[in-house]
Amino acid sequence: MRELRFDKAIYLGEAVDEAVKALGGHGEFKLVEEDDAWVVQVTAKNAAFERRVAGELGNFALGLTIRSRR
Repeated sequence: MRELRFDKAIYLGEAVDEAVKALGGHGEFKLVEEDDAWVVQVTAKNAAFERRVAGELGNFALGLTIRSRR
């Protein structure tokens, strides 16, 4: 399991949610909201794939956040 923290000062919650939905078929995701961040726990079929899915999730959420703020 990998845990990603998306700082609320940078990321939009809607972007994180949309990224999780888009990658939902590639692993299991647990989302938790904290005061300063959205936390996503990623579990996939093996460690290498889990690392890749987590990286793509981070990229996707950032891209969606940037696009939404234009």
